[in-house]
Amino acid sequence: MNPLSQLPSVDRLLSTAALASLVDLHGRAIVTAMVREVLAEARSAVKAGAPLPDEAALLAKVGAGVTAQVSPKLRPVFNLTGTVLHTNLGRAPLPEEAVQALIAAARSPCALEYDIESGERGDRDTVVSDLLCELTGAEAATVVNNNAAAVFLLLNTLAQKKQVIVSRGELIEIGGAFRVPDIMNRAGARLVEVGTTNRTHLQDFAEAINSRTAMLMKVHASNYAIHGFTHAVPEAELAQLAHQNNLPFVIDLGSGTLADLAAYGLPHEPPPAEAIAAGADLVSFSGDKLLGGPQAGLLVGRRDLIAKIKKNPLKRALRVGKLTLAALEAVLALYRDPDRLHLRVTAVRQLPRSEAEIRGGAERLLPALQSALAGLPVTVEIVALKSQIGSGSLPVDRLPSAGFAIKPQGKKSGVLNRIEQGLRGLSKPVIGRIEDGALLLDLRCLQAQDEAEFAGALAALGIQK
Repeated sequence: MNPLSQLPSVDRLLSTAALASLVDLHGRAIVTAMVREVLAEARSAVKAGAPLPDEAALLAKVGAGVTAQVSPKLRPVFNLTGTVLHTNLGRAPLPEEAVQALIAAARSPCALEYDIESGERGDRDTVVSDLLCELTGAEAATVVNNNAAAVFLLLNTLAQKKQVIVSRGELIEIGGAFRVPDIMNRAGARLVEVGTTNRTHLQDFAEAINSRTAMLMKVHASNYAIHGFTHAVPEAELAQLAHQNNLPFVIDLGSGTLADLAAYGLPHEPPPAEAIAAGADLVSFSGDKLLGGPQAGLLVGRRDLIAKIKKNPLKRALRVGKLTLAALEAVLALYRDPDRLHLRVTAVRQLPRSEAEIRGGAERLLPALQSALAGLPVTVEIVALKSQIGSGSLPVDRLPSAGFAIKPQGKKSGVLNRIEQGLRGLSKPVIGRIEDGALLLDLRCLQAQDEAEFAGALAALGIQK
C-alpha cells in the first residue's frame, strides 16, 4: 500500500476537536491553510524515506504553526540588556498615565483638529503646544514623527538652497548610518563646516557668514564625546552672533530632557529651556528618549519660525496621529510636578536606581534562575554591572548596576548560546547580552512589581541538558 494514502485528509484533520477549537479562535481560513502546508511537508518527507507521521504529530505541528502565525510581531520583552533607552526595544516605556490616555484616545473619537469652544476646525498641535511652551519657555511649538523629521523640516523650510553653518565636530552619525550632512542635503540645504573636529571658535562662524547663509546651527553630541584639547562656542555667543547678522540660531538637542537629571545624581543634560534662555530661536528634541514619552520630534522656539514650518506642505506628511499626541500630552503633564517625576515617568524612574536596590532584586530572583538552569554546565552568580542610558544620551556615562553572570564550566561555551536562545524563545522573551565569555542579565529595567512575572517566565525555560 502506498504510505501516502495513509496520511489523513484535510477534512479529517479539520474535524478533530483540537483543530475545531483553533478554528473557533482564529477562523477556518488560516487553520485550513496550515493543515495543507503541514500535509504537503509530510508528503515530501515520506517520499524522501521518512517514517509516516501519526495524526497526533500532525495536529501538534498544525497547532504550533497557527500559534506562530497569529502571535503578534510587536511583542513585550524583558529588557535585561543594560541599555535603558534601547532603540531596538522601543526606547522609553510609557508611564501608566500615558498608557491610559492612549487607550482612551484609541477607543473614542477625539477633538484632534476640532475646536470645541468655537465649533470650528482646530490645529492638532494645540493638544501639546501650550504644555511645551510652558515647560521650555518657548513662544510656540509643533510636533512631527521623530527628531530627524524635525531637523529635516526646519532645514527644508528655512534653509532650502541656502547655507547652514555647523561646527565640524558636530557632524554626527546616529544609528543605521544616518548622518546629519545627509539630512541637510536631502532637505535642500548646503552644509558649511567650520572649525576642526576638536576645536571651533566664534571667529570660525563669523568668517563663514555671507549673503547665502540661512542660519547658524549647533548639534548636541549624540553617541560620542570628544575629550582633551577641545573648545566649543557657548550657545549664548552663537545666538548673539546670529542675531547681529539677522539669522536664526538653531539647536538640535537630539535626546532632550525636561528634567533636571543632576537632581537624581546623573550627569547634567541640557534641557530645551536652557537653549531657549541662551538665545536659541529653534530647538529640536526627541519625545521617546530621556523625555520618556512616545516617538515624536518636538520643535519649540520663535512664533514666526514655527508658523513658517507649519505652513510647509511636508508638515502634513510628517505629522503625528491622535495616539501619539494623547500619550505625549499625558507625559508632558507629569513634568508639571517635578518632585514626583522619579515615581511616575518610567524612564526617569529607571535611570537613578541604586546598585544596592537592583542587587536586592537579583538576590530575590537568584533561586528561580538557578532552578531554571539546573543540570546545565554553567555557574550563575550575582555581579556588579554597568548600565548605559542609550539612544545617544550621555554616551560616556555608565550607571552602577547589578545582575546575573551566567558562565560556562570548562570549554562548553556553546551552552551560553543555547541559554540565550532559550530565553529569547520564552512567551515573553528575555533579552540579555553575551560579553567576555558570559551571558549577562542586567536587572536595572526590571522593577520589583515585574519580578514575579519574570520568575514565572524562567520556570517555563526548557533547555536540553
